[in-house]
Amino acid sequence: MNFSVDAWVPGPFGLDAPKGSTVRARRTVLAVAHHVTAATRLADVMPLLETDLRVAVAYTAAPASVFTGGLDRHLRDLGGLVVPWRQAVGTRWDLVVAASHGMLENLHGPVMTVLHGAGPGKLLPRLRGAGPAAARPVTGLIRERLVVAGRVVPSSIVLAHDRHLEMLERECPEARPVAFAGGDPCLDRLVASLPYRERYRRALGVRPGQRLVFVSSTWNGDSLLGRRPDLLLRVAAELPRDRYRIVAALHPHVWAYHGKRQVMAWTADCRRLGVRLFPPEEGWRAGLVAADVLLGDHGSVGCYGAAIGVPVLLGTFPEDAVAPGTHVAGLGAIAPRVDWDRPLAPQLEDAAHSYSGRVHAAMRGAISSRPGEAARLIREEMYRLLRLPDRERPPLVEPVPLPAPGLPRAA
Repeated sequence: MNFSVDAWVPGPFGLDAPKGSTVRARRTVLAVAHHVTAATRLADVMPLLETDLRVAVAYTAAPASVFTGGLDRHLRDLGGLVVPWRQAVGTRWDLVVAASHGMLENLHGPVMTVLHGAGPGKLLPRLRGAGPAAARPVTGLIRERLVVAGRVVPSSIVLAHDRHLEMLERECPEARPVAFAGGDPCLDRLVASLPYRERYRRALGVRPGQRLVFVSSTWNGDSLLGRRPDLLLRVAAELPRDRYRIVAALHPHVWAYHGKRQVMAWTADCRRLGVRLFPPEEGWRAGLVAADVLLGDHGSVGCYGAAIGVPVLLGTFPEDAVAPGTHVAGLGAIAPRVDWDRPLAPQLEDAAHSYSGRVHAAMRGAISSRPGEAARLIREEMYRLLRLPDRERPPLVEPVPLPAPGLPRAA
């Protein structure tokens, strides 16, 4: 974090709000990012409010995660008004919106949380230590983060699926009354982008007759990159460049924890061979819409890919890290697995035969039980918490942006 302890950002909130306000907003909203992953989901949600002249929005970074690397710069690049955490906790807000949990109890105002991935599907990694092992909670539904000092922290919890409400009832029954199924804004935007698939392919340099292979890895030691650090180099070396175009997305936590320079150095050789590496903030969604096949793991990207019709081939799938009965477990049950002792190209081609339209539709239905409705439902809830009437015009579901020119190739 680059803020000094005594930094204070003037803006249209707090006791001095009228001093410099040109447009006198009736409500103030704080968007809280715990890491870049959460910030990218807030970028889907906050535009639902930011166009309203009655509302002023500020951003802050919560120092509650080990993955805050690059977060401060990312928030500033968004162009929003960014306030330091110390100021955020010393100001009263009409609404606080977050896409993760941790330290939200320190903020003054009703808190609404949204998911920052494809929904709760993983188990919290077990802590190392000498004490006996215990049951692990489902990430995103951890009671110790939802309830602090005898009080449920969020005033509203947006979950994507009715099944998630049942999971919350088991994991943290005290929080169930404030939760509702509001759909998945990321999935809705991906579906809205499908008509523009050829545009995304052209932007990624896919030539006629080429197959676009999307390589995806989540974070942690059991991820595809964690299990196979030479992953991208092997894919680039095995797939003929005249027949295949390769793009890759690493979880933003990988970039945050290891640093951009280190990730770029680790991937230099494969980028020399033509692999396009998406930055952690955006671009991967356009690549997913454009892809012909995905090589991935138990992360959200593979689930989203399967939901929009992309065949998924699993390079690794740690069964003990996945919550039973979830959409992630469903992907593991249907997706073929890589045999790393065999050539990759035939396996990528064969993966398409493991799927049908019905399978893709089932995955879509497993992620969201409110397809196409997330923007409307989430906006309605935000206005309810703000105690303002919602606008009459329904919100638009925007296609994802074309991929930026991207990270430079290695020389």
